[in-house]
Amino acid sequence: MNRLETLREILASLKRRRPSRKYCPRCGNPHIRLSNYLWILPERYICEKCGYEGLVVLEAEKD
Repeated sequence: MNRLETLREILASLKRRRPSRKYCPRCGNPHIRLSNYLWILPERYICEKCGYEGLVVLEAEKD
């Protein structure tokens, strides 16, 4: 298999993925929201339970 075919397979598998659920890294709460919607800035998340604000969240994928 050449490199182009391998790349196509990888991109196709990424396309089929469902969005993963995001969790607060401090308390594990799944109820977090984006604090800004500007496309030029990095996404900042706010936890509704513990008040965490940051760029990092945990993501869980279903198998």
